[in-house]
Amino acid sequence: MAHHVEVTTPAVPVLVDLSPLAQLRAGRLVRRLPQLLIGLWLYGTSLALMVRGDLGLAPWDVLHSGLIRHVPVSLGQMVVIASLVVLLLWIPLREKPGIGTVANAFLVGISADVTLAVLDRPDQMAARIALMLAGVFLNGVATALYIGSQFGRGPRDGLMTGLARRTGWRLAPVRTAIEVSVVLLGVVLGGTLGVGTLLYAFALGPLTQWMLPVFVVPLVVGGESTSRGSAADPGVGE
Repeated sequence: MAHHVEVTTPAVPVLVDLSPLAQLRAGRLVRRLPQLLIGLWLYGTSLALMVRGDLGLAPWDVLHSGLIRHVPVSLGQMVVIASLVVLLLWIPLREKPGIGTVANAFLVGISADVTLAVLDRPDQMAARIALMLAGVFLNGVATALYIGSQFGRGPRDGLMTGLARRTGWRLAPVRTAIEVSVVLLGVVLGGTLGVGTLLYAFALGPLTQWMLPVFVVPLVVGGESTSRGSAADPGVGE
């Protein structure tokens, strides 16, 4: 006699877009707030690792490194300044910042400067390659952590999603257009472009996609959990 066995798939947390007040009301703050802060701090650390590897920076940091050649500020300070400028661009795009958006604008730059202050550029190529690889991997972990805390997009991600909504384009071509633009401008200004830039561009998306299901915190919105019962993609944005 055959027996029917019902197979259930585990609930997968889903990313949701909430106002700052709703982000706080969604609960699980004891996990989400530390995860947000740790993720943003590690994000800044990962940028500094790539700087000390000196084999190419993330696309936006190619621009930041080019700008500091002409403006007397540190890399971390330029990250903060650029974040605030990008947030101004949210206004015509009608993007709404979250708690994580504001924290991102300041904490990533501070972390980058702190790490750069205690870490020197090694002379050995093997050590520089290791720093580059560690920076890219850590950036993927950090991105999954801060996005998974569900406190809103970072300034640059919001620019991407806002432009996608206003133009009707898909996220992928919008992201590509933005990052190619900032890289070209950064190179013109003397920014650091290299193999690390290409590795970051191709590896960060898959790394974040792979790790997000681990770090996305399920919330309770309107009395219902934001988890869903499938092993599908948990709504990862670019």
